[in-house]
Amino acid sequence: MTKDMRLDGRVALVTGAGGGLGRAHAMELARRGAKVVVNDLGGARDGSGATLGPAETVVAEIREAGGEAVANGDSVADRAGAQNMVAQAMDNFGRLDILINNAGILRDKTFSKMDLDDFELVVQVHLLGSAYVTHAAWPIMRQQKYGRIVMTTSSSGLYGNFGQSNYGAAKMGLVGLMNCLKLEGARDNVKINCLAPTAWSRMTSDLMPPEAAAFFTPDAVAAGIVSLCGEDAPSGMILEAGAGYFSKVETVEGQGVGLYLDATAELVAEKWSEIIDMTGARTFGAAGEVSNAILSKYNAG
Repeated sequence: MTKDMRLDGRVALVTGAGGGLGRAHAMELARRGAKVVVNDLGGARDGSGATLGPAETVVAEIREAGGEAVANGDSVADRAGAQNMVAQAMDNFGRLDILINNAGILRDKTFSKMDLDDFELVVQVHLLGSAYVTHAAWPIMRQQKYGRIVMTTSSSGLYGNFGQSNYGAAKMGLVGLMNCLKLEGARDNVKINCLAPTAWSRMTSDLMPPEAAAFFTPDAVAAGIVSLCGEDAPSGMILEAGAGYFSKVETVEGQGVGLYLDATAELVAEKWSEIIDMTGARTFGAAGEVSNAILSKYNAG
C-alpha cells in the first residue's frame, strides 16, 4: 500500500475555490493537513459581480471538518489583489508552500463573433491572473527553498474546442509559462505542473450533459492534485484528469529530416511524408535541446 500522502505543516492558496474544482482542491488539501487560503471573487461565470460568500462557505466547511482556513475575495486579474492574497497567507500562517491557480471565467463565442474585450478578459483572468499570483508567491517559495505550483490548463488549449479561442489560448499559454518556470525554479526546489481537468461544475454545466454530473465529479479530479503538489511532486508535467481517469500529456516532436542549407520549398514538399512521420517521437526538457537535436542531424550527415 502507498503511504498516506499528508500535507501537515504546509500552507496552500487555492484560487477560485468557492465552488466546483477549486472547492474540491481546497477540501482535499485541508483533509490532508494543509492550512488553506480559500480565494474566490464570488462573481458569475462570466466574471461579473463579487461576493465573499462562496469563499466563506468553503472555509466554514473546512473548519467544521477540523481544518484551518481563511477566506479571501480578491480578483486574480488584479495585481494588488494577487499580492494581497499571498500576503494573507503569510500574515495568517507564516509561509506559503502550495499554490493552485484555478480561478477562471468563460465568455464563449466563435472567433468571428467574439468581442475582443471578452477575449482580453478571459486571457487576463486565466493566464495573467495565474502569472500575477505566481509572481507574488515566487520569491517566498524560492527563499524558503520549497514551493509547489499547479496551473490549470485544459484540453481546450491542448487540443482545441469550438467557440473557445480566448479560453484555449489562455490555457495553452499556461503550459508555456510552466515550461519556463520549471527551469527557473529547479535550483530552489520550486516545482510547477499543469492540471488539465474535466469536471461537471457551474463552469461546464451547459457544456456537458446532465448525466455527466454523477461521473465527472470535481472530487474525482482532486484525487490527483496531491500528486502534483506533494513532497515528491514532479515538475513540468501536464496531468489530464477526469472521472477518475488520469494520464500524462506531453508535447512531442518527430525525428525530423535534415535538409541542411540546401532546403527549398520543393524539397520540403518532396520529403513531407518523412517530416510528418512521428515514429520515434521524443520530448524535450528545454528549448536548447531542440537546437542540439537539429545540429545532430548535421553531424550525422
